[in-house]
Amino acid sequence: MGFGLILGLILTAGLVAICSPARAEDLAAALAKAYQTNPTLNAERARQRATDENVPQALAGYRPQLIASLGAGLQAVRNLLPTNTIQTATLKPWTIGVTVTQTLFNGFRTANSVRMAELQVQSGREALRNVGQGVLLDAVTAYTNVLANQSLVEAQRSNVAFLRETLSVTQRRLNAGDVTPTDASQAEARLSRGLSDLNAAEVNLAISQATYAQVIGMTPSQLRAADPIDRLLPRSREDATALASKENPAVAAASFDVDVASTSIHIAEGALLPSVTLQGNVSRSRDSDQTLGTFGTDQASIVGSVTAPIYDGGTAASQTRQAKEVAAQSRLVLDQVRNQARTAVVSAWVANEGAKVAVSASEAEVKAATVALQGVSREAQGGQRTTVDVLNSQADLIQAKARLIGAQRDRVIASYTLLSAVGRLDVKNLNLNTPDYLPEVHYQQVRDAWHGLRTPSGQ
Repeated sequence: MGFGLILGLILTAGLVAICSPARAEDLAAALAKAYQTNPTLNAERARQRATDENVPQALAGYRPQLIASLGAGLQAVRNLLPTNTIQTATLKPWTIGVTVTQTLFNGFRTANSVRMAELQVQSGREALRNVGQGVLLDAVTAYTNVLANQSLVEAQRSNVAFLRETLSVTQRRLNAGDVTPTDASQAEARLSRGLSDLNAAEVNLAISQATYAQVIGMTPSQLRAADPIDRLLPRSREDATALASKENPAVAAASFDVDVASTSIHIAEGALLPSVTLQGNVSRSRDSDQTLGTFGTDQASIVGSVTAPIYDGGTAASQTRQAKEVAAQSRLVLDQVRNQARTAVVSAWVANEGAKVAVSASEAEVKAATVALQGVSREAQGGQRTTVDVLNSQADLIQAKARLIGAQRDRVIASYTLLSAVGRLDVKNLNLNTPDYLPEVHYQQVRDAWHGLRTPSGQ
């Protein structure tokens, strides 16, 4: 078997590695699966549902507080009468009562607490959206890593097949006296290196498959080729930066955090203002004794009270100063997050543009390396090239294919990274075949709930 047949083997295997046929699962299905089952995302959804409960807790400040009380016991009585006689009795007192307390004014603390809770919900929703983007981007990375590593394994297998055939041909030519033992040793060394590279590629594939199962929630099988998401990307870097400043969830969450911190100042200042409450009480008490009979009291009262703080040791003043510093910190954090968002957009834009160049260059490199291998193989058949020349040309082609596979993977990841940086990597924009999780549904279910221990999910 000559170098022409060897070349045919490597070219056929290369086409299998680079041009993958239609397969069972595509990237959109994997993203939908991750959106539904990823534990990190589901844990963040549970955290947001817990944050929703801050609002009904704050609204409770507007509602009356009812307390029922019941007391019963035994009471021994010993009285010294004017006639110097002693009277004893054992009473069985009991009391039952209901107290209703309604806060009429508390320095606007209830209103500000409700506003702060609602802002925390808004901030939490943006944090949830940010986590969702991260999970989808992790899913894209896991998917493309498996796809790339599968292609690399196929390429390395074709390389090993080429090197085995080259070693067999070289040994036959050695027996015929056409080449030296050095040529055979070189072919054998390259085969050993190829086997090592194949083993490394298989190890990387196994690792990427485990990561895929962790992120997406299922073991990968055959995957369809993934395409960049260019149709959803901004047209220019300036447009991308402007979008990120408005739609990036990290920026939006930090903006709400500033409002939360500013509202907490008003809550702290409310402790310095007077409070007005109205309290109604109804009670019945009875004492009974076998000798004295039963006697008792029924009471009903309604009392309004006004309390005004005069001096609390400086606690409220300290809490107000503290809240102001926290608000100043949150504004600085917002500036920092905006800068990070701009940097992320610029980095993602440059990486995406660079990935386009890398793919084009790698495609040209593979084409040139293929032509070079064809020429070297023909020259080797005519005695103008040595075995090591063919081996070197084959190594160049395999390296070029590996770079092309890596560039294609980076191209897909870079496009989704840019979409995430501007804040548009979500189910709606990607048009995934899965229901969108709407956090406002749970919020509306619990916002005005006055009672009930079960969650809307039945827990």
